[in-house]
Amino acid sequence: MYHMEKTTTVYDLRYHSPEIEARLTKGEEIIVHKRRKVIARLVPVGPDARTYPDFSALRRGIFGKKKARKTGTEIVSEGRDRY
Repeated sequence: MYHMEKTTTVYDLRYHSPEIEARLTKGEEIIVHKRRKVIARLVPVGPDARTYPDFSALRRGIFGKKKARKTGTEIVSEGRDRY
């Protein structure tokens, strides 16, 4: 596996797996050949869909260090009394 192509062979996969793992970690897509036929395509896993954005940082970016006059709980409680 001493080439710079984005392909590899089954032999390389077996004996040079740390190098292939490093390429996948960098985000490379790798095509696997066996006897000159394409048999697989290795694709790195994308980011975890269950991760949430940092809402605290987003709020600080929008509002800075301003403090609300009422908490969210107080606003919801007042709204419940109306109905």
